[in-house]
Amino acid sequence: MLTKIIDSDKINKLKTYIDKGDKFVIVAHEMPDGDAIGSSLGLYHYLMSFDKKSIKVVVPNSFPEFLKWMPGARDIVIYEQYPDFATQLTADADVLFCLDFNAVKRVGQLASAVAASDARKVLIDHHLDPENFCNISISYPEMCSTCELMFRIICALGDVDLIEKDAAECFYTGMMTDTGSFSYNSNSEGIYIIVSELIKKGIDKDDIYRKVNQVYSESRLRLMGYVLYEKMKIYPDKHAAMFALTQSELNSFRYKSGDTEGFVNLPLSIKGIRFSAFFRQETNLIKASLRSVGDFPCNKFAAKYFNGGGHKNASGGEFYGTLDQAVKRFEDGLMQFNPNN
Repeated sequence: MLTKIIDSDKINKLKTYIDKGDKFVIVAHEMPDGDAIGSSLGLYHYLMSFDKKSIKVVVPNSFPEFLKWMPGARDIVIYEQYPDFATQLTADADVLFCLDFNAVKRVGQLASAVAASDARKVLIDHHLDPENFCNISISYPEMCSTCELMFRIICALGDVDLIEKDAAECFYTGMMTDTGSFSYNSNSEGIYIIVSELIKKGIDKDDIYRKVNQVYSESRLRLMGYVLYEKMKIYPDKHAAMFALTQSELNSFRYKSGDTEGFVNLPLSIKGIRFSAFFRQETNLIKASLRSVGDFPCNKFAAKYFNGGGHKNASGGEFYGTLDQAVKRFEDGLMQFNPNN
């Protein structure tokens, strides 16, 4: 049985919002990953159980191809493609769910619409230090994923029977992807109680794993080989690894959003490597992805050197400068960083 962790006053207030609301919008962060899409679509399917006028999922930009099989994915409104429609939906909403992000800036170009909306706003997230911009804030960083938290919320609402297979597949996908297929941030019995309940709903967890992790485009697979053979740099005395990709390198492999998802985890399979970093050049900044195993707090490293944060073993950040400067900052950080400070 799952332990009760969510404040009952928040659950009661959320129930009132759901009962009285008629137009719902679910927003996730830019460059949405499996947990963002999974929690959003899982909530979408749950809300579809009720007789509501409108339920929409809105994301700032596109998401990886390997997530587009998910039930309901084709109905997601992408702001970059339909900015006026997305903005109007957000403005007209009675209830606005903010999923898998802790600060308004995380929704990129959607931020002003979210901030300006008069809707009753609900934050559901598992990242540290949430901003106070919602009427209800349900934030538990100890959760492995927002999908885990979303499942627990629906249970607390007394509606676990309303979770059907479509929602269950979405929730499982988010839990799986946000734990590296249950290889980090997943040493809690509650996670596996939830997985067991999702299997009872009819999901095929092996098929979900294959769809997410084993159905690659040719260009993605070739890019992975290039990263491992040509770009990976090892720092054996620091038990660390790093690789960095320019936009031209990405373009040469016909890069699409999500093609590098999971690459940062690859060096962690090398014996002795406990910290891995991946830097990807974008138009105006460098995106940093950091992963670790054991006790190394990559979220503290991200906060100190890359204006970021996240979880102990999985975090990210950004750098405004050249790719070479970002790499040098990383290497300087390896020499200077003391996680006990």
